[in-house]
Amino acid sequence: MLSPEELERYARHIVMREVGGPGQTKLKAARVLSIGAGGLGAPVLMYLAAAGVGTLGVVDDDVVTLSNLQRQIIHTTPDVGHRKVDSAASSIAALNPHVAFRAHPMRLDASNAMDLLADYDIVADGSDNFATRYLVADACHLAKKPLITGALGVFDASLTTIRAHETNADGKLNPTYRCLFPEPPPPGTVPACAEAGVMGALAGTLGSLMALEVIREIVGFGEGLVGRLLMIDARAMRFETLRYARDPANPLNGDNPTIRDLSGHPGQL
Repeated sequence: MLSPEELERYARHIVMREVGGPGQTKLKAARVLSIGAGGLGAPVLMYLAAAGVGTLGVVDDDVVTLSNLQRQIIHTTPDVGHRKVDSAASSIAALNPHVAFRAHPMRLDASNAMDLLADYDIVADGSDNFATRYLVADACHLAKKPLITGALGVFDASLTTIRAHETNADGKLNPTYRCLFPEPPPPGTVPACAEAGVMGALAGTLGSLMALEVIREIVGFGEGLVGRLLMIDARAMRFETLRYARDPANPLNGDNPTIRDLSGHPGQL
C-alpha cells in the first residue's frame, strides 16, 4: 500500500496509464542493486530513488575524490575523502526517506557476486572495466537475475538489457552479454577515463536511460532492450539501435554451455 505522502510524491507517475497505482506499488516492492556509485551509478541511484524503488543497494569500495564531482552527481564537495556508499546513502535519504538503502563497501569478485545478487530482483551495472562487466553478466545469468548494463566512452555510450535465463515470445532463449561481445578487447586497447576523459553530461544521459530501463523492466511497459543494443554518438547527437540474437556457441546458454559457475573469473569492481 502507498501512504498519503507517497501518493502525493509519486502523483506524476500514478496519473500515467502505463504506471498508475499498481506500477508504483511494483516499484515500491522492487529491490535493485547498482554495481558502482560512479558516473553511471550516481544518476541511476538518484532517479530510482526519486521514482520510489523500495530498496536500493550499491557495491562500491571507493572514496570520493574531487575529480569525481564533474559527473558523479550523487556526491558533493564535502563528501571528498568519504566512502562513496556513505555519501550515496546520505543523498538518497535526503531525496526520498521511503527508500531503504543497503551499502556494500567491498570489491565485487567471483567469491561474493552470487551472494550479493541473491537479495535483489534486478541489477544495473555501471562498472568501468570489462572484467567486471563479464563477471556481473555471467553472475546474473547464473542467478537468473535481469541485468541492465551500460558502457561509457569519451563521446559514445551503449545500453542493453540481458535476460538470458528466459525465453522470448518465440520460445527461444534470449541472448547473453557474451552473444553481443564474445571476448573483451585486449588489455590496454581501451583507455581508462582518467587517460581519455569523459563528458559528465553524457554519463548523466546514459545513467538516466539505465534508470528508465530499470523502471520499464519493473513496471512492465514498452519494448525493452532485450536483444537490442542502444548506441549513442554524442558528437553527432545520434541514437541508433542494433538488434542481436543468441549465439548457439556462447558458453552460458549455448548448445554446449561451459560456464556453470564463476570459478574462472578474475573480474572485480
